[in-house]
Amino acid sequence: MERSTSGWINGLVGVVIFSGSLPATRIAVQSFDPIFLTTARALIAGILGLALLLFFKERRPSTKDLLSLAVVALGVVVGFPLLTAFALQHVTSAHSIVFIGLLPLSTAIFGVLRGGERPKAAFWLFSLLGSGLVAGFALSQGLEASPRGDGLMLAAVVVCGLGYAEGGKLSRRLGGWQVISWALVLSLPIMALLTVLSWPASFAAVTVPAWISLTYVSLFSMMIGFVFWYRGLAQGGIASVGQLQLLQPFFGLALAASLLGEAVTPSMLLITIAVIACVAGARKFSK
Repeated sequence: MERSTSGWINGLVGVVIFSGSLPATRIAVQSFDPIFLTTARALIAGILGLALLLFFKERRPSTKDLLSLAVVALGVVVGFPLLTAFALQHVTSAHSIVFIGLLPLSTAIFGVLRGGERPKAAFWLFSLLGSGLVAGFALSQGLEASPRGDGLMLAAVVVCGLGYAEGGKLSRRLGGWQVISWALVLSLPIMALLTVLSWPASFAAVTVPAWISLTYVSLFSMMIGFVFWYRGLAQGGIASVGQLQLLQPFFGLALAASLLGEAVTPSMLLITIAVIACVAGARKFSK
């Protein structure tokens, strides 16, 4: 199979897996504390990552790669899961998915900053327009909106974009699944300690859907999805395969409606489509 085609397929699988993250997190935070949920999922995925690295006898990353791996860990292992877990205590997953429409833009901006690219002026025009649409949507929701939840989602998008850009760049040298595995292992001692410190007094009230959701975000969202995603970025290129993130809000809204029975209003769909159009325009003029 042609390398670029394989990259698109791997990237698409990764996006589909990530699309279930917010609905699953929304279910999980109804039974688990956000801090415990974040640390426990990282701990489970970290153990799996360590096992894979030992099984395949991967060489340790060089000292110069440790800072980049720390950035990946802070962005996608700790930052995004923790911020979205707190946000989903205040907003629905359908509402939060609208903000995910900005994730490709965030990734592109950090790609520009990290890669030293010089995008055209139209890039920044689309960037500002997309950001304005999301801010306007949040403000237009009135009593249904949560400034705290919206702020947390915006922060989550920023740190995740940084983690994606840094990981995509690093995956060209270390390999796709190796990047997320080393990032998880790097954060493993702290996540293990925090999991113990945030351990619930009892699991009696935890529902079966919450356990299933914890399993999903631990194995799929935190580990397996990144195996496909970073591999796709390495094979097909960060700029081109990264555009597949534009499909994530549609997949996520469909899951929120079908699995959680949450209302997906026409305004949510229209704003999501408009934001995606802005991100697509920004991507077009990113070089």
